[in-house]
Amino acid sequence: MLRRLRSRFGISAPRVTIRTQLPWYWRAVSVVVLSAASLALAGWIYDAGQRFAGFYQGVSDKEIGTMRERIAQLESDLDDARKVANASESRLRIESTSQEQLSLQIKTVEEENARLKADLATFESLAGGESGDAGIAISRLQILPIGGGQYRYRLLLAQTSNKKDKEIKGLIQLIVTVQRGKETAMMQFPAAGDPAASQYQVSFRYFRRVEGTFMVAADARILRVEAQLIQDGAIKATQTVAL
Repeated sequence: MLRRLRSRFGISAPRVTIRTQLPWYWRAVSVVVLSAASLALAGWIYDAGQRFAGFYQGVSDKEIGTMRERIAQLESDLDDARKVANASESRLRIESTSQEQLSLQIKTVEEENARLKADLATFESLAGGESGDAGIAISRLQILPIGGGQYRYRLLLAQTSNKKDKEIKGLIQLIVTVQRGKETAMMQFPAAGDPAASQYQVSFRYFRRVEGTFMVAADARILRVEAQLIQDGAIKATQTVAL
């Protein structure tokens, strides 16, 4: 009896393991809680690492959004500035064109005014008794270079006699003295048999402005020009200018 009790409760007694009995669902809940806690901890460590390294996704997205908004605003401002610049450029072009046209009109008016003053002085001199034998005068002869050997001539025809009721008909003829190299020659416009001779025909009663063009060699230099009014084969009036 003593041996039996000693073997059951003594040092040599067999070991007994005590285990707590938990239902399976509590074990599942504990696993889920531990897993969620581990994931949360891992996420916190990841975010902390990103913040520490300067690569936090939330901050980066916010900065990217801010930069995109700023870029869009700058592009809008650039478009507005381009529109203003284009409008200003168009306005400047219009103003420049208007100024050029106004300058051209002023120049034309000034030239016309000078011509009228010269014509008035001519008429006053003619009225004062300056006249030819035929009662016809040529005045205001001008020779203007155009370029490429082409020249423009201008002159004024006027009756100077007391009887001005008769119409004068005739032909304007130009005698041009040119120098080409060491040679000097005389050219006549219109030349004999020139099909454009009708352009030099004139008719007037009191006065008439006449202008036209003629052509010489491009390398020729005009020395003098004599304008003649031919009527019935006779020279009625002349004027000469030297260049």
